Amino acid sequence: MSDTPETCRPEGGDLAPVIDLAKCEGKADCLRVCPYDVFEVRVATSAERRGIGLLAQLKSMAHGHRKAFVIHADQCHACALCVAACPETAIRLLKARPA
Repeated sequence: MSDTPETCRPEGGDLAPVIDLAKCEGKADCLRVCPYDVFEVRVATSAERRGIGLLAQLKSMAHGHRKAFVIHADQCHACALCVAACPETAIRLLKARPA
């Protein structure tokens, strides 16, 4: 991509974004800034919401249970635009697990 930030690594897949669902409010900033379509924002299922604490569940309800999810971790080029864009600091880049 010609509009890829200089901080992006040439090959993807060595680092992957991890989202803290307890913090995420589904504002979709990560979706807007990611040049590699790594994310989607959707309503979290009840099973996905069960893994977060009561206070986070109440906050989630206020936001319509919308959360960001990583759908193409293998396409992440570790530019960290998503990390910088997330207003809730809900995204971290971690070493990807081997396939």
